[in-house]
Amino acid sequence: MLIKLIYIEFSRFTEYFKSLSLLFVRLILAYGFFEPAMMKWSDISAVSQWFGSMGIPFPTLNAYLAATTELSGVVLLTLGFMTRLIAIPLIAVMIVAIITVHLPQGFSAGNNGFEIPLYYMIMLFVLVTHGPGRFSIDEVVFEER
Repeated sequence: MLIKLIYIEFSRFTEYFKSLSLLFVRLILAYGFFEPAMMKWSDISAVSQWFGSMGIPFPTLNAYLAATTELSGVVLLTLGFMTRLIAIPLIAVMIVAIITVHLPQGFSAGNNGFEIPLYYMIMLFVLVTHGPGRFSIDEVVFEER
């Protein structure tokens, strides 16, 4: 019984850090999407050609969609605004990245495998299911934690 009581109190205590951990997840994801978004926007025509070489349909349209989604994700995740909504297209971008680029390389991030995009997808799913936390514009505008 003592172990159960200690565990319950510990669990109650850790609830105070939920919003802080969600803030960290949002900021880490925003940071992770920043460089790929900037790379795409710096030479969108090269990205379009690369997409075409991988057999992605409508490569120019999809290059713009991916770049816009990633850059929007950087801004919205940083602010914690429309967090649950932006996480869904970012998950879609990660699925496409895994299928087209990373899956043939295996799991390991060291071999450009799908490990990192998978982790991003899991973190994005946490934001879809748990929201942005207290430290967000969503909290102010929508009273959503």
